[in-house]
Amino acid sequence: MEKRKLENLGIETSLLGFGCMRFPTKDGHIEEVEAEQMLDLAYKSGVNYIDTAWPYHGGESETFVGKVMKKYPRESFYLATKLPLWEVHSLDDAKRIFNKQLEKLQTDYIDFYLCHAFNGQRFDEVVSLGILDWLDELKAEGKIRYIGFSFHDSYEVFERIITYRKWDFCQIQYNYMDTNDQAGDKGYALAEKLNVPLVIMESIRGGELASFAPDVEQMFKAVRPEKSIASWALRWLGTKPQIKVILSGMSSLPQVEDNLNTFENFEVLNEKELATVDEVVKEIRSRRKVGCTGCRYCMPCPAGVVIPHIFGLWNKLGMYGNQERSTRSYKQVKPEETADNCMKCGACEGVCPQHLSIRDLLEQAHTELLG
Repeated sequence: MEKRKLENLGIETSLLGFGCMRFPTKDGHIEEVEAEQMLDLAYKSGVNYIDTAWPYHGGESETFVGKVMKKYPRESFYLATKLPLWEVHSLDDAKRIFNKQLEKLQTDYIDFYLCHAFNGQRFDEVVSLGILDWLDELKAEGKIRYIGFSFHDSYEVFERIITYRKWDFCQIQYNYMDTNDQAGDKGYALAEKLNVPLVIMESIRGGELASFAPDVEQMFKAVRPEKSIASWALRWLGTKPQIKVILSGMSSLPQVEDNLNTFENFEVLNEKELATVDEVVKEIRSRRKVGCTGCRYCMPCPAGVVIPHIFGLWNKLGMYGNQERSTRSYKQVKPEETADNCMKCGACEGVCPQHLSIRDLLEQAHTELLG
Protein backbone atom coordinates (compact mmCIF):
# COMPACT_ATOMS: atom_id res chain seq x y z
CA MET A 1 0.00 0.00 0.00
CA GLU A 2 1.39 3.38 -1.04
CA LYS A 3 2.11 5.57 2.00
CA ARG A 4 2.87 9.27 2.36
CA LYS A 5 4.80 11.00 5.12
CA LEU A 6 3.27 14.06 6.72
CA GLU A 7 6.57 15.54 7.83
CA ASN A 8 5.02 18.37 9.82
CA LEU A 9 3.00 15.86 11.89
CA GLY A 10 5.59 13.10 12.10
CA ILE A 11 3.22 10.42 10.83
CA GLU A 12 2.60 8.33 7.72
CA THR A 13 -0.79 7.73 6.12
CA SER A 14 -1.98 5.46 3.35
CA LEU A 15 -2.33 7.49 0.17
CA LEU A 16 -5.76 5.91 -0.32
CA GLY A 17 -8.28 7.03 2.27
CA PHE A 18 -11.64 5.34 2.76
CA GLY A 19 -14.43 7.90 2.39
CA CYS A 20 -17.44 6.71 4.37
CA MET A 21 -20.21 8.66 2.66
CA ARG A 22 -21.18 6.25 -0.11
CA PHE A 23 -21.54 2.83 1.51
CA PRO A 24 -23.98 0.45 -0.23
CA THR A 25 -27.51 0.90 1.07
CA LYS A 26 -30.68 -1.11 1.44
CA ASP A 27 -34.07 0.41 2.22
CA GLY A 28 -32.41 3.77 2.86
CA HIS A 29 -29.88 2.47 5.41
CA ILE A 30 -26.29 1.22 5.22
CA GLU A 31 -26.12 -2.36 4.00
CA GLU A 32 -23.92 -3.33 6.91
CA VAL A 33 -22.73 -6.78 5.85
CA GLU A 34 -21.21 -5.65 2.55
CA ALA A 35 -20.04 -2.32 3.98
CA GLU A 36 -18.19 -4.09 6.78
CA GLN A 37 -16.54 -6.42 4.27
CA MET A 38 -15.40 -3.35 2.36
CA LEU A 39 -13.89 -1.66 5.40
CA ASP A 40 -12.27 -4.92 6.53
CA LEU A 41 -10.68 -5.52 3.14
CA ALA A 42 -9.36 -1.97 2.92
CA TYR A 43 -7.95 -2.01 6.46
CA LYS A 44 -6.31 -5.42 6.07
CA SER A 45 -4.77 -4.21 2.81
CA GLY A 46 -3.10 -1.26 4.50
CA VAL A 47 -5.61 1.58 4.29
CA ASN A 48 -5.19 3.42 7.58
CA TYR A 49 -7.14 6.67 6.98
CA ILE A 50 -10.89 6.41 7.59
CA ASP A 51 -12.96 9.51 6.86
CA THR A 52 -16.54 9.98 8.05
CA ALA A 53 -18.75 12.90 9.10
CA TRP A 54 -21.79 13.82 11.17
CA PRO A 55 -24.30 13.98 8.26
CA TYR A 56 -23.11 11.02 6.16
CA HIS A 57 -25.82 8.41 5.57
CA GLY A 58 -28.32 10.45 7.54
CA GLY A 59 -26.13 10.32 10.63
CA GLU A 60 -25.52 6.55 10.47
CA SER A 61 -21.96 6.61 9.11
CA GLU A 62 -20.14 7.58 12.31
CA THR A 63 -22.02 4.98 14.34
CA PHE A 64 -21.34 2.25 11.78
CA VAL A 65 -17.66 3.15 11.42
CA GLY A 66 -17.26 3.19 15.20
CA LYS A 67 -18.78 -0.27 15.49
CA VAL A 68 -16.69 -1.83 12.68
CA MET A 69 -13.35 -0.23 13.58
CA LYS A 70 -13.74 -1.04 17.29
CA LYS A 71 -12.39 -4.55 16.59
CA TYR A 72 -9.04 -3.17 15.46
CA PRO A 73 -6.31 -1.61 17.65
CA ARG A 74 -7.14 2.10 17.90
CA GLU A 75 -3.55 3.15 17.27
CA SER A 76 -3.45 1.18 14.00
CA PHE A 77 -5.55 3.64 11.97
CA TYR A 78 -6.34 7.33 11.68
CA LEU A 79 -9.93 8.40 12.19
CA ALA A 80 -11.22 11.61 10.60
CA THR A 81 -14.57 13.27 11.19
CA LYS A 82 -15.97 16.76 10.99
CA LEU A 83 -17.80 19.44 12.96
CA PRO A 84 -21.07 20.21 11.07
CA LEU A 85 -20.84 24.00 11.06
CA TRP A 86 -24.42 24.51 9.80
CA GLU A 87 -25.64 23.05 13.10
CA VAL A 88 -23.30 25.10 15.27
CA HIS A 89 -24.71 28.39 16.54
CA SER A 90 -22.80 28.53 19.81
CA LEU A 91 -19.73 27.03 21.42
CA ASP A 92 -22.05 24.83 23.49
CA ASP A 93 -23.48 23.38 20.25
CA ALA A 94 -19.96 22.47 19.12
CA LYS A 95 -19.13 20.83 22.44
CA ARG A 96 -22.36 18.83 22.48
CA ILE A 97 -21.83 17.55 18.93
CA PHE A 98 -18.18 16.66 19.52
CA ASN A 99 -18.99 14.63 22.64
CA LYS A 100 -21.74 12.83 20.74
CA GLN A 101 -19.28 12.04 17.94
CA LEU A 102 -16.86 10.45 20.41
CA GLU A 103 -19.76 8.32 21.67
CA LYS A 104 -20.90 7.29 18.18
CA LEU A 105 -17.35 6.46 17.08
CA GLN A 106 -16.63 4.58 20.34
CA THR A 107 -13.33 6.35 20.82
CA ASP A 108 -11.61 8.69 23.26
CA TYR A 109 -10.05 10.87 20.58
CA ILE A 110 -10.27 11.89 16.93
CA ASP A 111 -7.08 11.91 14.87
CA PHE A 112 -8.09 14.36 12.13
CA TYR A 113 -10.87 16.78 13.13
CA LEU A 114 -12.18 19.14 10.48
CA CYS A 115 -14.37 22.21 10.39
CA HIS A 116 -16.80 20.88 7.79
CA ALA A 117 -17.34 22.70 4.48
CA PHE A 118 -15.77 26.07 5.22
CA ASN A 119 -16.87 29.01 3.13
CA GLY A 120 -16.28 32.64 3.91
CA GLN A 121 -19.38 33.10 6.06
CA ARG A 122 -18.91 29.91 8.07
CA PHE A 123 -15.27 30.73 8.69
CA ASP A 124 -16.17 34.15 10.09
CA GLU A 125 -18.78 32.54 12.35
CA VAL A 126 -16.30 29.95 13.64
CA VAL A 127 -13.79 32.66 14.49
CA SER A 128 -16.40 34.84 16.22
CA LEU A 129 -17.68 31.91 18.33
CA GLY A 130 -14.18 31.06 19.57
CA ILE A 131 -14.35 27.55 18.12
CA LEU A 132 -10.75 27.55 16.90
CA ASP A 133 -9.50 28.36 20.41
CA TRP A 134 -11.67 25.53 21.76
CA LEU A 135 -10.21 23.12 19.17
CA ASP A 136 -6.74 24.09 20.36
CA GLU A 137 -7.82 23.21 23.90
CA LEU A 138 -9.11 19.81 22.75
CA LYS A 139 -5.79 19.20 21.03
CA ALA A 140 -3.88 20.07 24.20
CA GLU A 141 -6.10 17.62 26.10
CA GLY A 142 -5.43 14.85 23.56
CA LYS A 143 -9.04 14.59 22.44
CA ILE A 144 -8.09 15.53 18.91
CA ARG A 145 -4.65 15.19 17.36
CA TYR A 146 -4.78 17.37 14.26
CA ILE A 147 -6.93 20.38 13.37
CA GLY A 148 -8.01 21.06 9.80
CA PHE A 149 -10.88 22.09 7.57
CA SER A 150 -12.69 21.01 4.44
CA PHE A 151 -13.44 23.68 1.89
CA HIS A 152 -16.03 24.77 -0.68
CA ASP A 153 -15.64 28.35 -1.89
CA SER A 154 -13.44 30.51 -4.10
CA TYR A 155 -9.64 30.56 -4.15
CA GLU A 156 -9.64 34.01 -2.56
CA VAL A 157 -11.55 32.68 0.45
CA PHE A 158 -9.26 29.65 0.61
CA GLU A 159 -6.21 31.92 0.74
CA ARG A 160 -7.74 33.92 3.58
CA ILE A 161 -8.53 30.80 5.61
CA ILE A 162 -5.33 28.82 5.08
CA THR A 163 -3.13 31.81 5.97
CA TYR A 164 -5.20 32.74 9.05
CA ARG A 165 -3.40 30.31 11.36
CA LYS A 166 -1.12 27.30 11.32
CA TRP A 167 -3.32 24.40 10.22
CA ASP A 168 -2.24 20.78 10.62
CA PHE A 169 -3.90 19.82 7.30
CA CYS A 170 -6.76 20.76 5.01
CA GLN A 171 -9.15 18.98 2.67
CA ILE A 172 -10.13 20.29 -0.77
CA GLN A 173 -12.11 19.17 -3.79
CA TYR A 174 -9.56 18.54 -6.54
CA ASN A 175 -9.27 16.40 -9.65
CA TYR A 176 -8.04 16.77 -13.21
CA MET A 177 -11.34 18.33 -14.33
CA ASP A 178 -11.59 20.87 -11.47
CA THR A 179 -8.17 22.51 -11.60
CA ASN A 180 -9.69 25.99 -11.85
CA ASP A 181 -12.64 25.47 -9.49
CA GLN A 182 -12.72 26.30 -5.78
CA ALA A 183 -9.16 26.05 -4.38
CA GLY A 184 -7.91 24.42 -7.57
CA ASP A 185 -4.33 24.50 -8.83
CA LYS A 186 -3.66 27.82 -7.09
CA GLY A 187 -4.85 26.38 -3.79
CA TYR A 188 -2.63 23.34 -4.23
CA ALA A 189 0.38 25.57 -4.88
CA LEU A 190 -0.34 27.70 -1.82
CA ALA A 191 -0.74 24.65 0.44
CA GLU A 192 2.56 23.34 -0.90
CA LYS A 193 4.26 26.68 -0.21
CA LEU A 194 2.90 26.72 3.36
CA ASN A 195 3.61 22.99 3.82
CA VAL A 196 0.01 22.22 4.77
CA PRO A 197 -0.71 18.53 3.97
CA LEU A 198 -3.62 18.05 1.60
CA VAL A 199 -6.42 15.52 1.84
CA ILE A 200 -8.39 15.29 -1.40
CA MET A 201 -12.13 14.77 -1.78
CA GLU A 202 -14.12 14.33 -5.00
CA SER A 203 -11.07 12.63 -6.49
CA ILE A 204 -13.26 10.82 -9.03
CA ARG A 205 -15.91 13.57 -9.04
CA GLY A 206 -18.59 11.41 -7.45
CA GLY A 207 -17.97 8.67 -10.03
CA GLU A 208 -18.01 10.92 -13.11
CA LEU A 209 -14.32 10.24 -13.80
CA ALA A 210 -14.76 6.46 -13.58
CA SER A 211 -16.42 6.03 -16.96
CA PHE A 212 -16.82 8.00 -20.18
CA ALA A 213 -18.10 7.53 -23.69
CA PRO A 214 -16.26 4.60 -25.35
CA ASP A 215 -14.16 6.80 -27.63
CA VAL A 216 -12.90 8.86 -24.66
CA GLU A 217 -12.10 5.74 -22.66
CA GLN A 218 -10.13 4.45 -25.63
CA MET A 219 -7.80 7.46 -25.28
CA PHE A 220 -6.77 6.06 -21.90
CA LYS A 221 -6.86 2.40 -22.94
CA ALA A 222 -4.57 3.04 -25.89
CA VAL A 223 -1.83 4.05 -23.44
CA ARG A 224 -2.45 1.69 -20.51
CA PRO A 225 -5.06 -0.91 -21.45
CA GLU A 226 -4.73 -2.75 -18.14
CA LYS A 227 -5.58 0.29 -16.00
CA SER A 228 -9.15 1.17 -14.98
CA ILE A 229 -10.52 4.56 -15.99
CA ALA A 230 -10.89 5.56 -12.32
CA SER A 231 -7.23 4.79 -11.64
CA TRP A 232 -6.13 7.61 -13.95
CA ALA A 233 -7.83 10.20 -11.73
CA LEU A 234 -6.28 8.72 -8.59
CA ARG A 235 -2.80 8.45 -10.09
CA TRP A 236 -3.01 12.03 -11.42
CA LEU A 237 -3.54 13.22 -7.86
CA GLY A 238 -0.88 10.92 -6.46
CA THR A 239 1.66 12.47 -8.81
CA LYS A 240 1.48 15.64 -6.67
CA PRO A 241 3.71 15.36 -3.57
CA GLN A 242 1.75 17.69 -1.27
CA ILE A 243 -1.26 15.37 -1.51
CA LYS A 244 -1.01 12.94 1.40
CA VAL A 245 -4.45 11.26 1.34
CA ILE A 246 -6.78 10.71 -1.62
CA LEU A 247 -10.27 9.93 -0.41
CA SER A 248 -12.49 7.61 -2.40
CA GLY A 249 -16.13 7.19 -1.42
CA MET A 250 -16.37 3.53 -2.35
CA SER A 251 -19.80 1.95 -2.64
CA SER A 252 -19.07 -1.68 -3.59
CA LEU A 253 -16.46 -4.39 -3.08
CA PRO A 254 -15.31 -4.24 -6.72
CA GLN A 255 -14.59 -0.52 -6.27
CA VAL A 256 -12.51 -1.27 -3.19
CA GLU A 257 -10.64 -3.98 -5.06
CA ASP A 258 -9.95 -1.72 -8.04
CA ASN A 259 -8.65 1.08 -5.81
CA LEU A 260 -6.47 -1.33 -3.84
CA ASN A 261 -4.98 -2.55 -7.09
CA THR A 262 -4.14 1.05 -7.98
CA PHE A 263 -2.47 1.86 -4.68
CA GLU A 264 -0.80 -1.47 -3.95
CA ASN A 265 1.06 -1.19 -7.26
CA PHE A 266 1.19 2.58 -7.33
CA GLU A 267 2.81 4.44 -10.19
CA VAL A 268 2.87 8.19 -10.65
CA LEU A 269 1.87 9.32 -14.14
CA ASN A 270 4.75 9.63 -16.57
CA GLU A 271 5.01 12.46 -19.12
CA LYS A 272 3.09 10.56 -21.79
CA GLU A 273 0.31 9.72 -19.36
CA LEU A 274 0.08 13.31 -18.11
CA ALA A 275 -0.22 14.45 -21.72
CA THR A 276 -2.97 11.88 -22.25
CA VAL A 277 -4.93 13.30 -19.30
CA ASP A 278 -4.60 16.78 -20.80
CA GLU A 279 -5.94 15.49 -24.12
CA VAL A 280 -8.87 13.80 -22.41
CA VAL A 281 -9.72 16.97 -20.48
CA LYS A 282 -9.76 19.00 -23.71
CA GLU A 283 -11.96 16.41 -25.39
CA ILE A 284 -14.42 16.25 -22.49
CA ARG A 285 -14.70 20.02 -22.26
CA SER A 286 -15.29 20.23 -26.00
CA ARG A 287 -18.48 18.20 -25.46
CA ARG A 288 -20.19 20.86 -23.40
CA LYS A 289 -23.68 21.42 -24.73
CA VAL A 290 -23.85 25.16 -24.17
CA GLY A 291 -21.36 27.96 -23.56
CA CYS A 292 -22.98 29.10 -20.32
CA THR A 293 -20.42 30.53 -17.88
CA GLY A 294 -22.78 30.57 -14.89
CA CYS A 295 -22.57 34.37 -14.60
CA ARG A 296 -26.28 34.52 -13.63
CA TYR A 297 -26.99 37.70 -15.58
CA CYS A 298 -30.13 35.88 -16.76
CA MET A 299 -31.41 35.51 -13.21
CA PRO A 300 -33.92 35.81 -11.75
CA CYS A 301 -36.01 34.36 -14.54
CA PRO A 302 -39.56 35.83 -14.63
CA ALA A 303 -40.91 32.29 -15.01
CA GLY A 304 -38.77 30.90 -12.18
CA VAL A 305 -36.56 28.69 -14.36
CA VAL A 306 -33.12 28.04 -12.83
CA ILE A 307 -31.35 28.63 -16.12
CA PRO A 308 -27.65 28.33 -15.12
CA HIS A 309 -28.29 25.21 -13.04
CA ILE A 310 -30.13 23.49 -15.89
CA PHE A 311 -27.39 24.36 -18.35
CA GLY A 312 -24.84 23.03 -15.87
CA LEU A 313 -26.65 19.68 -15.73
CA TRP A 314 -26.92 19.60 -19.50
CA ASN A 315 -23.22 20.28 -19.90
CA LYS A 316 -22.41 17.42 -17.52
CA LEU A 317 -24.55 15.13 -19.65
CA GLY A 318 -22.58 16.11 -22.73
CA MET A 319 -19.18 15.89 -21.06
CA TYR A 320 -19.55 12.68 -19.09
CA GLY A 321 -22.30 10.92 -21.00
CA ASN A 322 -24.08 9.62 -17.91
CA GLN A 323 -27.75 9.78 -18.86
CA GLU A 324 -29.05 8.07 -15.72
CA ARG A 325 -27.19 10.42 -13.36
CA SER A 326 -28.15 13.51 -15.37
CA THR A 327 -31.82 12.57 -15.53
CA ARG A 328 -31.88 11.83 -11.81
CA SER A 329 -30.29 15.21 -11.04
CA TYR A 330 -32.74 17.04 -13.30
CA LYS A 331 -35.72 15.36 -11.67
CA GLN A 332 -34.48 16.76 -8.35
CA VAL A 333 -35.04 20.31 -9.62
CA LYS A 334 -38.25 21.79 -8.23
CA PRO A 335 -41.12 21.29 -10.74
CA GLU A 336 -41.74 25.03 -10.89
CA GLU A 337 -38.08 25.68 -11.81
CA THR A 338 -37.57 23.23 -14.70
CA ALA A 339 -37.01 24.32 -18.29
CA ASP A 340 -40.55 23.55 -19.46
CA ASN A 341 -41.76 26.51 -17.39
CA CYS A 342 -40.06 28.90 -19.85
CA MET A 343 -42.59 31.51 -21.11
CA LYS A 344 -40.40 32.39 -24.13
CA CYS A 345 -40.37 36.01 -22.99
CA GLY A 346 -36.75 36.49 -24.05
CA ALA A 347 -35.74 38.64 -21.07
CA CYS A 348 -32.75 36.36 -20.45
CA GLU A 349 -31.43 36.64 -23.98
CA GLY A 350 -31.33 40.42 -23.78
CA VAL A 351 -28.82 40.35 -20.91
CA CYS A 352 -26.77 37.21 -21.70
CA PRO A 353 -23.10 38.22 -22.25
CA GLN A 354 -22.62 35.09 -24.38
CA HIS A 355 -25.62 35.97 -26.60
CA LEU A 356 -27.04 32.49 -26.18
CA SER A 357 -30.39 31.51 -27.70
CA ILE A 358 -31.57 30.57 -24.23
CA ARG A 359 -35.21 29.88 -25.09
CA ASP A 360 -34.40 27.29 -27.74
CA LEU A 361 -31.54 25.83 -25.68
CA LEU A 362 -33.78 25.36 -22.63
CA GLU A 363 -36.26 23.40 -24.73
CA GLN A 364 -33.48 21.18 -26.05
CA ALA A 365 -31.96 20.75 -22.58
CA HIS A 366 -35.31 19.69 -21.11
CA THR A 367 -35.78 17.00 -23.76
CA GLU A 368 -32.24 15.60 -23.48
CA LEU A 369 -32.07 15.68 -19.69
CA LEU A 370 -35.24 13.63 -19.45
CA GLY A 371 -33.66 11.13 -21.84
